[in-house]
Amino acid sequence: MKIILLEDVKSLGKKGDIVNVSDGYARNMILPKKLGVEANGKNMNDLKLKNQHAEKVAQENLAAAQALAQEIGSKEVIVTLKTGEGGRTFGSISTKEIAAAAKEQIQMELDKKKIQLPEGGLKTLGVHEVTIKFHPKVTGKLKVKIVGE
Repeated sequence: MKIILLEDVKSLGKKGDIVNVSDGYARNMILPKKLGVEANGKNMNDLKLKNQHAEKVAQENLAAAQALAQEIGSKEVIVTLKTGEGGRTFGSISTKEIAAAAKEQIQMELDKKKIQLPEGGLKTLGVHEVTIKFHPKVTGKLKVKIVGE
């Protein structure tokens, strides 16, 4: 019997896969637990429409991420860092501080988990480019200017 999986099943496949299983396994395990439905004409058409919709949504998300990456490329945020004598800095700038500065200065909500800092963080004064991952295929660069306090 052909089954369209509605959820991931460990030994069979992933959600949306069409698998061939024995009639007993389908009747006793897959169908009662709502792990899948029979692969008839209506269900196959529903799966096709669902996949088309998912592709359309993925394309829209990719386009939105590319537009956001373009927009943020021209922006700059200013963050202050405590300094001592001779321009020596104390501490470093974290992704949380960059996200807060972006929200306050350029009115953009950035997820601190998607901001990628170089190894060791930002510890020197000046302008740094920080990579932000908007989408698995799209990254943007934000200029972060660190000034002494």
